[in-house]
Amino acid sequence: MQDQVLQDGTKTGRRLQPPESIPLLNCALAKKRSAAAMVDPTQHTATAPANAKQRYEVTRADLPLSCPLPSMALWNSHPRVYLAIESEGGESQCPYCGAHFVLID
Repeated sequence: MQDQVLQDGTKTGRRLQPPESIPLLNCALAKKRSAAAMVDPTQHTATAPANAKQRYEVTRADLPLSCPLPSMALWNSHPRVYLAIESEGGESQCPYCGAHFVLID
């Protein structure tokens, strides 16, 4: 294909195609960024709504305790905060949402 000269003096010609490695590189960067943002999408078990109740009973199996709990969805909640329920006498309150956690065993 030959270059054509337009009336304004500019030339047109073939478009250069990017090398095939560029889309793969962009894809690899996107995967790296998304992997850093997510914990493990294949092990996602958050099914309970976040901060739906004001009182939660937790066991030692739930330690270390965080609000929202790992079983809660994070997309509509406050940032995860870890609570020192054992050193607070078996009861703790979330500073964000005010949820009250009680250690039952």
